[in-house]
Amino acid sequence: MSILELLEEHVVFDGTQYKYRHESQTLACPMTFSLFLPNKEKFSNPPLLWWLSGLTCTDDNFTHKAGAQKAAARLGVAMIMPDTSPRGAHVADSEYFDLGQGAGFYINATEQPWASHYKMYDYITKELSAIAHDQFQLTRPEFISGHSMGGHGALVIGLRNPERFQSISAFAPIVNPSQVPWGIKAFSEYLGNDKEKWREWDAMELLKHDTSKKIPVLIDQGDADPFYEKQLQPAKLAAIADAKNYPLTIRMQKGHDHSYYTIASLIEEHLEFHLAQLANNE
Repeated sequence: MSILELLEEHVVFDGTQYKYRHESQTLACPMTFSLFLPNKEKFSNPPLLWWLSGLTCTDDNFTHKAGAQKAAARLGVAMIMPDTSPRGAHVADSEYFDLGQGAGFYINATEQPWASHYKMYDYITKELSAIAHDQFQLTRPEFISGHSMGGHGALVIGLRNPERFQSISAFAPIVNPSQVPWGIKAFSEYLGNDKEKWREWDAMELLKHDTSKKIPVLIDQGDADPFYEKQLQPAKLAAIADAKNYPLTIRMQKGHDHSYYTIASLIEEHLEFHLAQLANNE
């Protein structure tokens, strides 16, 4: 069992926000994560939302900027926020903001120097999941969400684990990383030049080929997002979803950009979306 070091504890609305550090066996480095728990007397075993943040972020960005705790406390939803990559002086890094520390892309790297530490997919789906289940007794249904690179992560992890997650949501996700500059740069480094290996980490490819169980998906995309046309391209995912009769909803949000102002504006609706899917399944 992983030993957790409590770094922060804050009462917020009708719940508690925590921040922990632990030694990750999967990533071979210390990792931090944040966890929000609603009032335990009202919600003894709440459902769990996984939140995956974007490039350059840590687990603090969502915790500090999204304001999600108010809605989560009211609705009775626990939220867990991993960091976006392995970190440390001995962990491979890059001078570029979209590669290396802060840019793990939620995949398992196969190429050195990255493969020694950059296994964020296994870290989230196995190691941190075991901590959530075993040490915090979070055993009810799960949802997954994220922003930008984290939106890509939410889509990929959710689509690859359809029996586990009730629903997926994302803000301005990278839906086709194998075809856009951010993803091409990261995948070339982390996975090598064999583009067949890239397919299992690309939401569009997953949606094309494996829809045995359909999970409802909600995507919000701002029309003032400067990365919309070059890096994100959600219409490409919508076209595949339409062809596959997949339950995907994409909402274009007038005037919204790529910032946490957009997330703060709409996160309550995302939590309500996830709970609605849970109610439909119960």
